[in-house]
Amino acid sequence: MLTQLRKFARLPPLDPQIWILSAGRLLSAIGTGFTLFYAPIFFVNQVGLSATAVGLGLGSASISGIVGRILGGTFADTPTWGRRRTLLLSAAISAIAALILAFADNLPSFVCGNLVMGLGAGLYWPPNEALVADLSPTEQRSEAYAVTRLSDSIGLGLGVVLGGAWISLFGEYRSLFVIDAVSFAVFLVVIARFIKESAPARTDRRSWQQSWGAALGDRRLLVYVLVNILITSYIAQINTTLPLYFTNFVGQGKGFNSATLSALFTWHLVLAVILQLPLARWLNRWSRPQALILSSGLWGLGFGLVAVTGIVPDHALIWAIVSLAVLAIATVVYTPSASALVADLAPEALRGVYLSINSLCWAVGFFIGPSLGGLMLDQPRPWADGLWLGLTMSVAGAIVILHYLNRLLFRTDNSL
Repeated sequence: MLTQLRKFARLPPLDPQIWILSAGRLLSAIGTGFTLFYAPIFFVNQVGLSATAVGLGLGSASISGIVGRILGGTFADTPTWGRRRTLLLSAAISAIAALILAFADNLPSFVCGNLVMGLGAGLYWPPNEALVADLSPTEQRSEAYAVTRLSDSIGLGLGVVLGGAWISLFGEYRSLFVIDAVSFAVFLVVIARFIKESAPARTDRRSWQQSWGAALGDRRLLVYVLVNILITSYIAQINTTLPLYFTNFVGQGKGFNSATLSALFTWHLVLAVILQLPLARWLNRWSRPQALILSSGLWGLGFGLVAVTGIVPDHALIWAIVSLAVLAIATVVYTPSASALVADLAPEALRGVYLSINSLCWAVGFFIGPSLGGLMLDQPRPWADGLWLGLTMSVAGAIVILHYLNRLLFRTDNSL
């Protein structure tokens, strides 16, 4: 029994640079946790913007994020830029964006800050995930991605807790954005000092147009894109729509206070941290699409429980705890499996472009999610509650697509 527990808890033997990159990401994620969670509440309840305006403002980051992801994937595969320099550029732009948000006091400045933040985030993900793929063998790839996601989860969790404590003590939201800017500056220093270029030497002379054409001609990747956009829009609902829904709608419209809200999402993130590596290891026995099917089923269950949380007259807190637990497991199952699937599909010379397309799904999902969520929360009940039931029903489409993708990959493997 003790041996099994050690096996369950052990850390994977990954390249040291993956651990260093994860540590730097943890620091910057703390600052992101300060702002991502509390920004909708601050700009709706204190600045005075409507929930629809805030949802569209947050979604605008996905517009510039699309540009950033295209550039990030293209830069990551070029000898001139590579993974490392693109990561440095991303950190610098993200720090500037946080400072813009610190001084935003109307919709145009709020949108401007989010557009710059989206560009920085877009530049980050393709080189980061390409670097992880470069430094990890196929059999360890899910765990390698789980470690980087674990850093995000721990950082976001600490950010939510510390941000909630800061607001409870001082009632000051704007300084959280300044701290976010400092965290990105620290991340920049970590990359500059400790991360080396990992891109393989290019042996072909394909232009960036040819590289993107080759990726977009991969039928397996395009099928995966359909479901990935849907699931990333689910994740966006947790980060942006759900805190506002719990604040303004549950408990017959009374809502949870800031301390309860902070505790709930801390529980969500702590559970994700605890389960991230063990579940990634356990999922190695399944195909990547099968793992994503499991995640989709959990998303449907979790959103159904959120709908119950909003309409029950009593014990809303208990339902909220259970729903966030299910959504945490859904997220943990999804994130490493999705990135590992794309890295497995990608030819070595096109990893940046393939993972850029994977990241573009996040940009689209994080535009659809906050925009739809903000629009629905501006409507009278029962429309706001109906959002979660609609999301639950949409899961059926994701499962059908993933079954098809699993068969497509099986046929491809057998033809080799």
